[in-house]
Amino acid sequence: MTLDRLAFMGLRNLVSLEMAPQPGINVIVGANGSGKTSLLEGIHILGMGRSFRTQQLKHAIDHDDQTMTLHGRLVGDPPLPVGIRRRRDQSELEMRMAGERVARVSQLVEALPLQLINPDAFRLLEGSPSSRREFLDWGVFHVEHDFLEAWRRVRRALKHRNALLRRDRIDGRSLDVWDHELAQWSERLDALRHAYMDAFLPVFEDTLAELLPLPGLSLRYSRGWDRQRTLAEVLRQGRESDSQMGFTQQGPQRADLKLRVQRRPAVEVLSRGQQKLVVSALKLAQGRLLEMSTGRTCIYLIDDLPAELDANHRRVFCRWLERMECQVFITTVDPDVLSGVWQSTTPVAMFHVEHGRLAAYGMKDFTTE
Repeated sequence: MTLDRLAFMGLRNLVSLEMAPQPGINVIVGANGSGKTSLLEGIHILGMGRSFRTQQLKHAIDHDDQTMTLHGRLVGDPPLPVGIRRRRDQSELEMRMAGERVARVSQLVEALPLQLINPDAFRLLEGSPSSRREFLDWGVFHVEHDFLEAWRRVRRALKHRNALLRRDRIDGRSLDVWDHELAQWSERLDALRHAYMDAFLPVFEDTLAELLPLPGLSLRYSRGWDRQRTLAEVLRQGRESDSQMGFTQQGPQRADLKLRVQRRPAVEVLSRGQQKLVVSALKLAQGRLLEMSTGRTCIYLIDDLPAELDANHRRVFCRWLERMECQVFITTVDPDVLSGVWQSTTPVAMFHVEHGRLAAYGMKDFTTE
């Protein structure tokens, strides 16, 4: 998937922006605070219905405006216009595709697969399991059609079961019903996640091998409950303990990805630069697997690519992006640090952001000889 048109109004410090990005590499250059990251944020909101910089979208609206309006157009036959509007005084997000009102964010996510690599991407290693579950579920969602139904059923059953556990008197019959529902759909969700990881692991290992050979690094999926028992058994035997705690302690909501180096957590062993390369390999591998499974490509949003990567690793990383032939938006303060990282046949468009205004510089020679 690629975008050939962007138009943002009311987004942070960006002055009503219009952009015609290239289908390949787009480099966004500007000083700190100029609006580079805000441009990536706008694309992220357009495809995910949320920001990666704030939990409340109203904070992404320019302080002089009451409304933020974001438009994009996906290349296709016919092209697919996508739009989002958010008013400061309303919590509802208005979403449209092809001129029609969209009810669910999942429709945006499906239409516009995005991968974000920014300083917060380190959360995949050092953050809570929820970040890694979100990463995993993004991949399963895009390749398994049954995922969304199973995921929603699990969330619904878990919500009702937890509500019953918090009551002074537990309704045993009602709890039996939701135990059954939760166990049934959790097993299905686990099977989908497990199948995805079986396909993902070799792609990740292949990607990482070129970026950063790390003998002893392992990636393992943990489903969130005892591997030797069914979830129905776990829920039944843990009911009294769950009741005391007021929530369900085991289940797919506790799933995690375990990254280790020689049996130690990777975050405790790897340097900051190595961590960025591992996270980058995870993100690149998801894009590669998406294309292998569905024929679709991701759009990559990369905020400050040069940070914590030396020239050689920048070059290897960019070669992967070239090989994947996907659309990329990269921000940088200094365009010279990207000199020589692309092949001579790779078109690279450069844009400059200054005081919230965007100007196209056309094609820039960042290529190797």
